[in-house]
Formats: sequence, C-alpha cells, structure tokens
Amino acid sequence: MDPLSASLKIAGSGLEAQSTRLRIVSENIANARSTGDTPGADPYRRKTVTFGSELDRASGMTTVEVKRLGVDRSDFVEEFDPNNPAADEDGMVKMPNVNILIEMADMREANRSYDANLQTIKQTRDLISATIDLLKASQ
Repeated sequence: MDPLSASLKIAGSGLEAQSTRLRIVSENIANARSTGDTPGADPYRRKTVTFGSELDRASGMTTVEVKRLGVDRSDFVEEFDPNNPAADEDGMVKMPNVNILIEMADMREANRSYDANLQTIKQTRDLISATIDLLKASQ
C-alpha cells in the first residue's frame, strides 16, 4: 500500500475511535445526575473506552480500534435528598460515579485527537490532488 493511502487508512481509524470516545463521554455527561428508579437502586455507572492497536495483515499497517467498552467500577457518591424517589430510608440517594470535570477534559482531548486525524486526511487529500495535477501537466 502506498504511503498516502496508508495515512488515509490510519487517520480514518483514528476518526472512528475518537468518534466512539466522544459518544461515550456524551452519554456519561447526559447521565451525570441519573439516579435509580427505586429506593437504594444503583444509578447510572460511568462508561469507559479502551483502545488498542490492530495490525492490518494485508497492508502491514497498524491502526487504532476500540478494544472494549466497559464501566467504571468506582464507588457511587451518596447525597442527602429525602424527596428523591431513589432515596433510601435514611434519605440518602446513590449518585452516578461521573465527574463532569473529568468528562469535559476527556471530551476536549478526544475532540483534539479527532481534529488532528481530520487534518491528516485533508492534507493527504491535498497531496493526492497535487500529485494528480503534476501527472496531468507532465503529459
């Protein structure tokens, strides 16, 4: 595989991986205050993304892929809210283990990685176009 096609494939795999990461971060933020439906029930549990490298045997390139979607097993935070339908007999409600600051930082990092991969694709397409133009001009 030529280097320009390889860079497109690698950047494309990065776009796909970061897109998944952004979706998971968005789900976490959207559910940051989602409690259980019944007293003492567990609330939303933060989701995580694990990346890995994948060797494309046909081309010999290594691309990134989402290896696993998991959940964060850290403890839930309890808040006193006796009027909440998920409150136990002491008025305590289990809250999701989602930290908005961590999610926002993760979203920013994923967004920057997505943009970097997108720029790589744009630059590669420009190089391919310039190469085609040079080949046309030489004939």
